[in-house]
Amino acid sequence: MASYDILFWLFAIGIGYLAGSIPFGLLLAKASGQGDIRKIGSGNIGATNVLRTGRKDIAAITLLLDAAKAGLTGWFVQNWLGLPFGYVAASAALIGHCYPIWLGFKGGKGVATFFGGLFALVWPIGILAAVIWLATAFITKYSSLGALIACVICTIVSVVFLPLSPGVMVGVMSVVILWRHRENIIRLKNGEESKIGQKG
Repeated sequence: MASYDILFWLFAIGIGYLAGSIPFGLLLAKASGQGDIRKIGSGNIGATNVLRTGRKDIAAITLLLDAAKAGLTGWFVQNWLGLPFGYVAASAALIGHCYPIWLGFKGGKGVATFFGGLFALVWPIGILAAVIWLATAFITKYSSLGALIACVICTIVSVVFLPLSPGVMVGVMSVVILWRHRENIIRLKNGEESKIGQKG
């Protein structure tokens, strides 16, 4: 591997992780007077938990910004360095969101960031994930369940139908999200999971 290839890999990973680690939900909640989002609801910094403050506008902005972490970063790196570095940057952004260095590696669940990466880099899979999430969330009112089902189905479809690089990106992102939702899985099993719009 040429030295500049190594630099490209390091740049893609670095810029992706740093972009992903910006805690927009925490910053916006504090700026809007909602306090520390980590002390509300599930305690994570994502849009679903911000929604539990009752501020739908702040939750929507958080959703868009968290999606842009992987979406815009992946798109930028891909158009600058080419493939597969965009996929690497998007995956790193998701990891940065879930494990931000600024917050002791305790971040969000990564769903919005996952969707942002999909829509920017593999939009057909993004549409599939959105349809699955919306249908599941509408029927069950559980955001986490929609994300889990979307991850599993989209990973299977990506591995079967997409080239190796985007398939690996979807798979890596899905594994991280499934791991981050391990407590949600237990709560879903026990009937204790919070529903969409439910305040903490």
